[in-house]
Amino acid sequence: MLVARSVALFVVAALFEIGGAWLVWQGVREHRGWIWIGAGVIALGLYGFVATLQPDVNFGRVLAAYGGVFVAGSIAWGMAADGYRPDRFDVAGALICLAGMAVIMYAPRGG
Repeated sequence: MLVARSVALFVVAALFEIGGAWLVWQGVREHRGWIWIGAGVIALGLYGFVATLQPDVNFGRVLAAYGGVFVAGSIAWGMAADGYRPDRFDVAGALICLAGMAVIMYAPRGG
């Protein structure tokens, strides 16, 4: 149950961070305005809060593992929001990152 909660928190964090960054991008690069930028900044702040809800108490471990989720989530977001089509190297890289995340967060540790 702890792993399922942790994975769910990683997904929520990814939605806030990637979504927030995308909103800022849209506001600045696509000239959609300050409302989009402000919404992005709020979402990015919420990402930081969600990360603190992880059951693991080690900041470095949680953020390092989240990096793998961010890579895969960014590719998925690009596909859904911008029509991006990843090639096999993008997919392989994302899978490697997710495997690294799983090792960092969920490997059995003694003690």
